[in-house]
Amino acid sequence: MSELPELTPDLESGEEGFLIKPQFKPKSIRSFVIRAGRITVGQKNAFDTWWPVFGLSLFDGMIDPEQVFGRKAPLVLEIGFGMGDSLLEMARNEPDKNFIGIEVHPPGVGRLINVAGQENLTNLRVYMADAMDVLEDCIPDGAIDRLQLYFPDPWHKKKHHKRRILQSAFVQQLRPKIAAAGIFHMATDWQAYAEHMLEVMSGATGFVTEFTETGYAPRPDYRPITKFERRGERLGHGVWDLLFKKTS
Repeated sequence: MSELPELTPDLESGEEGFLIKPQFKPKSIRSFVIRAGRITVGQKNAFDTWWPVFGLSLFDGMIDPEQVFGRKAPLVLEIGFGMGDSLLEMARNEPDKNFIGIEVHPPGVGRLINVAGQENLTNLRVYMADAMDVLEDCIPDGAIDRLQLYFPDPWHKKKHHKRRILQSAFVQQLRPKIAAAGIFHMATDWQAYAEHMLEVMSGATGFVTEFTETGYAPRPDYRPITKFERRGERLGHGVWDLLFKKTS
């Protein structure tokens, strides 16, 4: 489906390993730190085996989701899936939907495609690239039925707030990609970031929530509870879900 991401031997460490470089285009401010991720020989073998099956390349340009998946089905796109546990569970539990995950860090991408390959999941594809580059260059307008942004880096220091991915400009850039009446689903375990999300989305043109009393929604059944989230709940940490529907 696409070429293997560039793999470069690590000649400096003296260890048996590789550096794998995510695909990105330079921008002034990013919501994550670009780094080459170290992978083991075993992980490289997983990329060799499964990337041609699940991997999508930023440089292949605009996709036709129906052609990519070989069928027409609702499309769920997740930005920043981490190690991929919840995305895998959703792909298993919702076989009637197609899933695309975007993540820049190789260990999570490698683990996701390795498990997906072993389980023979056919409704999942992956980009290892910057989310905004993927949305701008690869995803057709109106293609996404559910857009997911779960537990993004809160950048809690005030001087770093500009790095938060959820900003008014970002919301308006992604709005054309969401289908009519499509859902933008956000979740965070940082109350200050939840308040920031609610402020941004409440003022966002073309979106509305039915949960008008507080602005926050109950966790939908389709969003799995991760081990990290369960541990946080035991420690008394809250989790906030926001569900906004595209109206125009």
